[in-house]
Amino acid sequence: MAAAATMAAAARELVLRAGTSDLEEEEGPLGSGPGLQEPLQLGELDITSDEFILDEVDVHIQANLEDELVKEALKTGVDLRHYSKQVEMELQQIEQKSIRDYIQESENIASLHNQITACDAVLERMEQMLGAFQSDLSSISSEIRTLQEQSGAMNIRLRNRQAVRGKLGELVDGLVVPSVLVTAILEAPVTEPRFLEQLQELDAKAAAVREQEARGTAACADVRGVLDRLRVKAVTKIREFILQKIYSFRKPMTNYQIPQTALLKYRFFYQFLLGNERATAKEIRDEYVETLSKIYLSYYRSYLGRLMKVQYEEVAEKDDLMGVEDTAKKGFFSKPSLRSRNTIFTLGTRGSVISPTELEAPILVPHTAQRGEQRYPFEALFRSQHYALLDNSCREYLFICEFFAVSGPAAHDLFHAVMGRTLSMTLKHLESYLADCYDAIAVFLCIHIVLRFRNIAAKRDVPALDRYWEQVLALLWPRFELILEMNVQSVRSTDPQRLGGLDTRPHYITRRYAEFSSALVSINQTIPNERTMQLLGQLQVEVENFVLRVAAEFSSRKEQLVFLINNYDMMLGVLMERAADDSKEVESFQQLLNARTQEFIEELLSPPFGGLVAFVKEAEALIERGQAERLRGEEARVTQLIRGFGSSWKTSVESLSQDVMRSFTNFRNGTSIIQGALTQLIQLYHRFHRVLSQPQLRALPARAELINIHHLMVELKKHKPNF
Repeated sequence: MAAAATMAAAARELVLRAGTSDLEEEEGPLGSGPGLQEPLQLGELDITSDEFILDEVDVHIQANLEDELVKEALKTGVDLRHYSKQVEMELQQIEQKSIRDYIQESENIASLHNQITACDAVLERMEQMLGAFQSDLSSISSEIRTLQEQSGAMNIRLRNRQAVRGKLGELVDGLVVPSVLVTAILEAPVTEPRFLEQLQELDAKAAAVREQEARGTAACADVRGVLDRLRVKAVTKIREFILQKIYSFRKPMTNYQIPQTALLKYRFFYQFLLGNERATAKEIRDEYVETLSKIYLSYYRSYLGRLMKVQYEEVAEKDDLMGVEDTAKKGFFSKPSLRSRNTIFTLGTRGSVISPTELEAPILVPHTAQRGEQRYPFEALFRSQHYALLDNSCREYLFICEFFAVSGPAAHDLFHAVMGRTLSMTLKHLESYLADCYDAIAVFLCIHIVLRFRNIAAKRDVPALDRYWEQVLALLWPRFELILEMNVQSVRSTDPQRLGGLDTRPHYITRRYAEFSSALVSINQTIPNERTMQLLGQLQVEVENFVLRVAAEFSSRKEQLVFLINNYDMMLGVLMERAADDSKEVESFQQLLNARTQEFIEELLSPPFGGLVAFVKEAEALIERGQAERLRGEEARVTQLIRGFGSSWKTSVESLSQDVMRSFTNFRNGTSIIQGALTQLIQLYHRFHRVLSQPQLRALPARAELINIHHLMVELKKHKPNF
């Protein structure tokens, strides 16, 4: 049964394949009919063979069983034979319908065939046209490449020709001498702008011709003669013009700075001479140096001579030193030496000469000062002289650098050629004056004037005077140190016994020192110098020793202390007016004054309250050592001290105050000493109270007579002087 079923299925598959083959034949080429069917070619198929059944048919059966329709039919239990016939009929119907559709659309298919044939012909013609166009394009691209190559070659030739034209144009422009240039050089005055413009053009052409001649350009020979004649003419006119300007400096009463400034507008004239006629340029430079050198020397020699006539008649001499005794008797015709010496050691308003406003003030006019009978110290004359020198030197140096086109060492050499004689004359005059100068303040002010002028010259970028400033300082510093050492030596060698009568008031030598030291310290604070401070330190040591030597001449210690305090206070007060509060001098004298003031207060309290002071010190020492029991034997002494203090303290304080006010010239200092004495007295009496509060003296009947501390303070305030 299984074999029969398998064979039936195979038969149906063969029928289906045959139907499919028939359908394909019917859909063949046009003109074949449906009746033209070929017999089925089964080949050597052996349907009775078991091998076919087992191998080939099983494969087809298995494949058909995988079909969805077959699966559905098997599930619904459809009769396969009937279903096979139904499928076959449907296929035949579809085949008949397809054939009819082909027959109906045969005309359209034929028309479509004709259209396709026509399109093929059109496309063939288009293909031929495009081929021809492509061949034309390839020939055009080769022509374009040829044109590009020709264009590149033409561009290269154009650039080469333009470069040659530029070079030739420059060469021709540099060699051709226009008529405008010739007319301006030959006819125009040198002061006209067009002459300067054409002179610059002539200089450029001469430089161009020299350059081309070096390269061997033959055309230069055609213009060399013309340029040489124009150059000679220009040099002649320029030489005459500049020499006339220089000669105008020599006229009397002429302000040479005006024509000198006018020359700067024509500084190219000298540059032209330097490049085209060096001999003439050297002649003009030498003439300028000779003329200005004489003018400056004459001007400064005359100005310096007239300036020294307005100096103070009273100047310091070699005997006007700090330690020189001032005990000579004054006659009717005697020189007021004390006043002169005080002026030497006092700064006063002299320090204003280094203030910014006075430092660069207009220079002094000697004849105006003489008419007004005005006199000036040496430092004012020194400032005026060197400010004029600074101002003119800066102007001259800048003119030389700009007009003669020099800088660096060359500018320095040319400047010193002009100003060297003047500077040497000024140095010789200063050296001569300093040989007899003993005014240390004036010399020190001159040093600081030079230091400030050197800074001004540096700000103006004029280094040509640096050497001169160093030479001036080399003259001033040694002289200042010498004068200071002479004053130190004069104080060191002063004999107090030759100073005349002794007086507890401030000594005139210490007053001189105070004024002198404060002057130098205040000046030195602006631009500190260590050497100055060392010399002042030596002078201070000698003055302190001098004060101690004079104080030793007094018989009593109290007078010695009064003298020391008065002198220290006076020196401190003068120093604090000008010097800084933290300066070494102020600090040193403040310590000395405090030490001597404290010693004087103890000396002042000793006569009226010496017993009280001695007892308090002894009692405090016993209490500190743990021997307070020994105070029991001092009851009589304590009682006497209590009653003595209560009965005499007011009188003693009054006498003490009067004594202090008579002893000290500075009332503020006297007031300070009285306050210190009263404060120390209150502290002493308070310590006395603490001693009496000890158990050994607590039962002393005289304790009831003790004065209350607050009451004592109120009463002592009444004795406080007010100024």
